[in-house]
Amino acid sequence: MKTSAKKPTKAKPTNQVRIIGGQHRRRLLSFVDAQGLRPTPDRLKETIFNWLTGYLTDAKVLDACAGSGALGFEALSRGAKQVTFIEPHAAQARMLTQNAELLKRSDQVVILHADAISALKTMKDKFDIVFIDPPYALDLWQPILQSLLDRELIHADSTIYLESDKPIDAVLDDKMLEQFTTLKSTKVGQAMAYLLMPKDKDAIK
Repeated sequence: MKTSAKKPTKAKPTNQVRIIGGQHRRRLLSFVDAQGLRPTPDRLKETIFNWLTGYLTDAKVLDACAGSGALGFEALSRGAKQVTFIEPHAAQARMLTQNAELLKRSDQVVILHADAISALKTMKDKFDIVFIDPPYALDLWQPILQSLLDRELIHADSTIYLESDKPIDAVLDDKMLEQFTTLKSTKVGQAMAYLLMPKDKDAIK
C-alpha cells in the first residue's frame, strides 16, 4: 500500500484588520490566530491617529508589541518614514513580512522576531513614536518603558502610545509616572489608551 507523507502546513491567517487612513486606506492585512493577539479596534485607532496628527510625517516608529501590525502599518500609511516591528510569535512575524511586501513597503520596515525586552536590548537608534500595546496578561508596560529609558531609545519630543486594560497608575509605578506627561487619554470598551511624552526635557536628550 502506497502512503504519502503529509506536507508541513503553513500557519494560515484566520483574521484580517483594515488600514483606516492614509495612502493604504481600506487595505486589509492578515494576521494569525494567536493567544493574546488583540488588534486595536477601528474606533480607538481613529482616535489614536487623530492624536498623532502632526507627529507622523517622516517619523521613525517602534511598534514594540506588534501583533497584527495594525498600528505600525497605519503609521506608515499616514506618512511615517520607517517602522520597526517586534513580534515574538514566529508565524505572525512572517505574516508581518508578507504584509510589508503586499504594501510594497519592505524597504521601510524592520521586523524583529523576538520578545520586546530582548529586542530592545539590541537597539541603539532613537524613535519619534513608540506604540506599547502588549498582551494585557504579560504586564509589559513598565519593563518596556524602562528599557526605552535605559537604552536611550526615546528623545525629548518622542510620543508614546500606551494601551492597557487598567488605569495608567495601575500599570506604571509612581517613579515612572513622574517622568512622563499624559497628553491625551480615552477609554474604548476594555481598552484604556494614553499618549505620553517625556516630562523632563533636559534629562532625555
